[in-house]
Amino acid sequence: MIDFSVYYPQEKDVFARRCPGCGTLYYPAPMVCKKCHSRRDPSGAFFSEWEKVSLGGLKGKLLTWTKLYNLPKGFNQRYLLFGIVELENGLRATGRLSVEHPKTGMDVVARVGLVREKIDEDVYGFIFEKL
Repeated sequence: MIDFSVYYPQEKDVFARRCPGCGTLYYPAPMVCKKCHSRRDPSGAFFSEWEKVSLGGLKGKLLTWTKLYNLPKGFNQRYLLFGIVELENGLRATGRLSVEHPKTGMDVVARVGLVREKIDEDVYGFIFEKL
């Protein structure tokens, strides 16, 4: 019997990747490092493995945010809040805001949670909460 669990990761987290050549952190990871030109090989067969760095639980500052009213079919909310956050490690990420009244510059913390339920597939991503 074939073990299909390797195709469905059990860990619910979002990861950045660290270049093995120069240590630069990327999110999302490119195929070639912009600084030292080290290549990333998702299979790990030809080039050295890029270290996974967890981004869940990091603190950050809300850079900008928006309210999205025109939601696709399947959403029961009136609107969703989205924001761009600069994390404490310098990376920037986008995700849903779980804040009543967001303010640019406010301190938030990134957690990874269920952002959308689809048939046979749950989608996980960043949810930013007020500190």
